[in-house]
Amino acid sequence: MKANFLLIVVVSLVLSACAGKPSQPEPSTQTAQAMYQQAKEVLDNGLYNRAVELLQAVESRYPFGPLARQVQLDLIFAYYKSGNLPQALASIDRFIRLNPNQPDLDYVYYMRGLANLKADENSFQEFFGIDRADRDLSSTRQAFDDFKILVTSYPNSKYSTEAKKRMVQIKDTLARHELLIADYYMRRGAYLAAANRGKYVVEYYRDSPYVEQALEVMVESYEKLGLDKLKTDTYKVLKHNFPANNRF
Repeated sequence: MKANFLLIVVVSLVLSACAGKPSQPEPSTQTAQAMYQQAKEVLDNGLYNRAVELLQAVESRYPFGPLARQVQLDLIFAYYKSGNLPQALASIDRFIRLNPNQPDLDYVYYMRGLANLKADENSFQEFFGIDRADRDLSSTRQAFDDFKILVTSYPNSKYSTEAKKRMVQIKDTLARHELLIADYYMRRGAYLAAANRGKYVVEYYRDSPYVEQALEVMVESYEKLGLDKLKTDTYKVLKHNFPANNRF
């Protein structure tokens, strides 16, 4: 009996000690909302590389949560602003593929246009005013198509007006590029190729300020080639549309 009594006392003391000892806290965990809020604050403060890291963490931990699509949209913006254009474009294409009916697609197409446009920018050339005929503008052309999709499919989008402005700027850039190539051909005696470049500008960029110059290229090229009728017809078009032109 005495031994049993001692056992009961020992067990009671042990239990009391356990009850009095504070329990060890479990490792702290952040909710999706808390993680996202932290990432959003960093993004809003312009710390884009850090925002990418935090948003990637949210996406990795909560890939199917209610914030998943918003996180993906913010990642697209963060990639773009941080200069990681390949990743921005990859994320955009993935979002479009997985969310074909998402109401935010107008924004996504707008961002794709901006990213493609920026992909063709060359800070060295822009800074020194250098423009080359051999410069690849394939991403700029794709940007035009992206903005066109936005304007056509989402005419009431708040991004539509800006997209239209961008399209005008792109058309002027492409027209100027065609004339740079035409000048390259002219200087090398490839007059037919030069004329075709001018003709392309007249046909596809007719509202561009470079149409007058394109017609001049055509007239001069046809003259060099001895194509008198084409020269005369083109000259008439030039004088009809630009009566003050006195080059010829």
